[in-house]
Amino acid sequence: MRIPDPSLTPEQIADAERIYQAFHAASEEEHWRIAQLLASRGDDQLFGQTEHDVRDLVHRTGAKAIQAALDGRKKGDTRGRA
Repeated sequence: MRIPDPSLTPEQIADAERIYQAFHAASEEEHWRIAQLLASRGDDQLFGQTEHDVRDLVHRTGAKAIQAALDGRKKGDTRGRA
């Protein structure tokens, strides 16, 4: 069970849940690719190129989270904390 940040309003908690659900589902492929990549490497291969490959996949997941946040907002809406 996820525990919401107590500083969030109920509306922000609902928005956070919407964002989480959207990017969680959209990122499953990246998560699977990361798991396969790490499973295919020995301990001596986890850093260097593998580390960069994992970082690239994690960045894609982050981009999907940002897109999910934007998708639920009205065009021009600037709500949220600065």
